[in-house]
Amino acid sequence: MILAAILAGGTGTRFGSASMPKQFLELGSKPILVHTVEKFLVHPAVEHVAVLTPRAWLSHSESILAAACGADAAVTVLEGGETRNGTLRRALDFVEERFGKEQAHTLLTHDAVRPFVTHRIISDNIEAAQTHGACDTVIAATDTIVESEDGRFISSIPERRRMFQGQTPQSFDAKKLRRLMDSLSPAEETALTDACKIFALRGEPVALVNGETNNIKITYPYDLQVAQTLLGD
Repeated sequence: MILAAILAGGTGTRFGSASMPKQFLELGSKPILVHTVEKFLVHPAVEHVAVLTPRAWLSHSESILAAACGADAAVTVLEGGETRNGTLRRALDFVEERFGKEQAHTLLTHDAVRPFVTHRIISDNIEAAQTHGACDTVIAATDTIVESEDGRFISSIPERRRMFQGQTPQSFDAKKLRRLMDSLSPAEETALTDACKIFALRGEPVALVNGETNNIKITYPYDLQVAQTLLGD
């Protein structure tokens, strides 16, 4: 089975919105979260979408998604975890409990605030995850990347041709993801905030899927202005 987990557990502290998390802010005529969920619902290969959101926003999430997508849409709203890894574990728990622990599942994980993910990116993620077990959506770095160990002086400047900027989706064979997550020590799990890095840490391959420059993450108020322009409203 092919499922998507929309990670909407953030509270938007970097965005600076005191009224609500950024995923619920309006983009054009509907909330950012709705735009994102709809991209996966309309993809013919995606069979179910789980939305993981803060506890205080569960009812609000259910309400806006039911209004936009229909009460019978293949969407389930769940409470997210305290961390991104915790939210990912809850997504895996849902998949196993609802659709069977022994079944083969492909899980696409995506930021709720990346509303411009394309049909092509989703399709490529499904193919890469099913072929390789894991994949990450990336775009080639256009700026020189500077590394600093102390935040004050340059430690190294990697070759730009080898550098990529990570986006989402990040997609996985759900059984393999569970096995690798369960192998992490508490210290490793605390330090790892990226699911693909779990695979890299265990020496497992992670395929690259070409992203899009328009597949932006809405993190700051300026990003929302850019998103409005991309939407054309």
